[in-house]
Amino acid sequence: MTESEKGGRRRVVLVDDHAMFRSGVRAEIAGAVDIVGEAGDADEAVAVIAATLPEVVLLDVHLPGGGGQEVLRRVGTRHPEVRCLALSVSDAAEDVIGVIRAGARGYVTKNISGPELIDAIGRVAAGDAVFSPRLAGFVLDAFAGHVEVAQVDTDLDRLTEREREVMRLIARGYAYKEVAKELFISPKTVETHVSSVLRKLQLSSRHELTRWASDRRLI
Repeated sequence: MTESEKGGRRRVVLVDDHAMFRSGVRAEIAGAVDIVGEAGDADEAVAVIAATLPEVVLLDVHLPGGGGQEVLRRVGTRHPEVRCLALSVSDAAEDVIGVIRAGARGYVTKNISGPELIDAIGRVAAGDAVFSPRLAGFVLDAFAGHVEVAQVDTDLDRLTEREREVMRLIARGYAYKEVAKELFISPKTVETHVSSVLRKLQLSSRHELTRWASDRRLI
């Protein structure tokens, strides 16, 4: 029996394409778990997981190289004993249901506190399914067939993963500076992404963007 199985420190790999965010998570949880590896894209994540075989992977949904679902697909086939907990800024329907169907053991949003995340890691390692409180009922309803899960349509598919993140936050009423802080990018970069989103979706204003996203249950 390993130390982790006896209740010791869990072995964790942290996967997120923002180095600053990874540093923040490490600072919050490193005293309670062993972070044995980090990765910033899908290919790197699969390689690090294979090399370290952690108990739990903290996995961002939107990653270069195919996203969190690609990591789950490849890791689930090769290392089914490794459990993945999605840790994302997004709580959109297609993201939550997509990664759960791909094999994640839970889904928490990035406003989770350090102690809550440590608890979630322990519970996932022990075999439980863990969700942020506001997502739990939604996930149950979706799998019971009580709600229709939004599908990625041809319009949404035109957007990059980063543009989707920006689009959702803007549609929720976030100011450019708030989006920049949430995603660890500059306000100027946010403005560039918003212009690109409006152009690709053939929309003319934030109001139209909010209505577009609401119609597709993306906010």
